[in-house]
Amino acid sequence: MLFLYRILINFIVLISPFIIFFRLLKKKENFFRFKEKFCFFSKKRIEGKVIWFHGASVGELLSIFPLLKKIEKNKNFSQILVTSNTLSSSKIMDKIKSKKIIHQFFPIDSNSLTKKFLNYWNPSFVFFIDSEIWPNMIFNLKRKNIPTGLLNGRITKKTFNRWKLFSNFSKKIFENIVFCLASSNESKKYLKKLGIKNVKFFGNLKFSQLENEKNEIDSDLKKFMKTKKVWCASSTHESEEKFCGNAHLTIKRKYKDLLTIIIPRHIERIDAIKNELQKLNLKVHIHEPKKKINNQTDIYLVNSYGKTKSFYNNCKTIFLGGSMINHGGQNPLEATRYGCKVLHGPNVQNFTEIYNFLKKNKMSFKIKNKNNLTKLLTKFLNENKNSKKIQNKLNLIGTKTLDKTNSEINLFFKNEL
Repeated sequence: MLFLYRILINFIVLISPFIIFFRLLKKKENFFRFKEKFCFFSKKRIEGKVIWFHGASVGELLSIFPLLKKIEKNKNFSQILVTSNTLSSSKIMDKIKSKKIIHQFFPIDSNSLTKKFLNYWNPSFVFFIDSEIWPNMIFNLKRKNIPTGLLNGRITKKTFNRWKLFSNFSKKIFENIVFCLASSNESKKYLKKLGIKNVKFFGNLKFSQLENEKNEIDSDLKKFMKTKKVWCASSTHESEEKFCGNAHLTIKRKYKDLLTIIIPRHIERIDAIKNELQKLNLKVHIHEPKKKINNQTDIYLVNSYGKTKSFYNNCKTIFLGGSMINHGGQNPLEATRYGCKVLHGPNVQNFTEIYNFLKKNKMSFKIKNKNNLTKLLTKFLNENKNSKKIQNKLNLIGTKTLDKTNSEINLFFKNEL
């Protein structure tokens, strides 16, 4: 199976210049940094021990931000390397101002490129986050005797069944992971069955958060929002913006001063989204802090990354996208940490356990169609404040999970150093 996997990966390497070219045209790659995926590094390794964390995209990296701040104080490490796959995640990493923490793009998982990556960075420890499992990288880490861990490990039943189709191959991969903290009891069960011996569960790391974050929007925009009935549709995918636009039209019959904020998951779609909404006769304003907002604006369209927390801090009700389509949903914890009520579609299988917890505590509400959405929004738009009770409860859970995770990692370091 490994032989077939390597043939497939080598084919991807062969056609990768064409893939990168089209991704550059779609603004899904960094023009100056895409070469990192081929091990042409833009950062230098410094003397001393390096600890390496890898997460696929934005959600995975955000979940370890608080942990990185704690590990940054560990004097045993001279450098903390963080890798990811997406352009949006690299922009999120720009928010961390630290000489010790650096970001690079994860290489294509070919045998030769992973060896080149490890020879250059030579990490002392490696932690993959969530469900990031790359066979060639893991096998080459084993050959170099570099301890490999899985943080906030997540395996759904569907993914588990896929791995079981190649049971011998999957066992050879997972048995190389010597440290694992699962994100749920369900994942703990599946990860043990796949071959990881040391699996523990203390809570989902995505419940934790950075302290003292300043998340304020422009003062003029804040004043404008105070004159309106406001709700926010965040992390929306294709077709969901139109869904929200139609909901806006319905609710506006009751609330003439309605403002809908839309934060798309992929900002390169901004122009297409604007055109789609304007075809519904909606007045659209694209986020530009210095540009005056027309009082008749229906849709405030956010066109940059890293703004979600600012809007969550000033909105009471959030619709989370990726849930009306078969995508699996987006992580709702960021919104609920700001005391927002979260509305979502039926497709949230990527975060089942989190949504079950939120539903039980009346923090999230499932909708099936536009009528459900408009009915709940009409109800929640009359409420004035974000829920401090929700915020306090999640902060307590997040702090306990973070502290326990950090203690367990430090114990692991102590045993391995």
